[in-house]
Amino acid sequence: MTASPVRPARPHALLDDAQGFGTAILLVGLGLAVLRSAGLLTGGLPGLAFLTAYATGWPLGWTLAVVNLPFVAFAWRAFGTRFTCRTLIVAAGLSLGVEGIGRALSVHAAHPLFAAVAGGLLIGVGLLVLFRHGASLGGFGVLALFLQRRRGWNAGAVQLACDAAIVAAAFAVVEPQRVLHSVVSAVVVNLVLMWNHRP
Repeated sequence: MTASPVRPARPHALLDDAQGFGTAILLVGLGLAVLRSAGLLTGGLPGLAFLTAYATGWPLGWTLAVVNLPFVAFAWRAFGTRFTCRTLIVAAGLSLGVEGIGRALSVHAAHPLFAAVAGGLLIGVGLLVLFRHGASLGGFGVLALFLQRRRGWNAGAVQLACDAAIVAAAFAVVEPQRVLHSVVSAVVVNLVLMWNHRP
């Protein structure tokens, strides 16, 4: 019996990408809201934004936009206009989404361990959706995708190394117990990517 030929994947239509971006923004925004309710952070760009927001008192949504600018410039050089435009749309949407979710959803308290696991899962699945639609949040995710394409390095492993640096820096602005729970969040995000993402 002859195996049937594998059909090439059909590219996503514009409407497919739009719903993918919206889904990802909602998932990541919810994950960040859960983490923020417990005073935690995570790795990558959201972790860098959390650190900046905790240290300065700036709103998290706008901090996300500011810390992402250098990474968006790198995305333009590394991946070209199409990927960068998609990433810009998602980054702007996430910044607005985080502020909108903060007004629409009030999470007063969550157990830190639950917040770490649930927040990490939501962010990880949101990132998977973005990668599937040829975009990212920007930040260290751009670097991870670049090294995966150029060097064959696992995107989750690269992200984990960057996250370790972010979480280590958190000891300067967050109490140690919260940093330890934040490590759980960063690990969960990266396990979701390592187990599920393929080029």
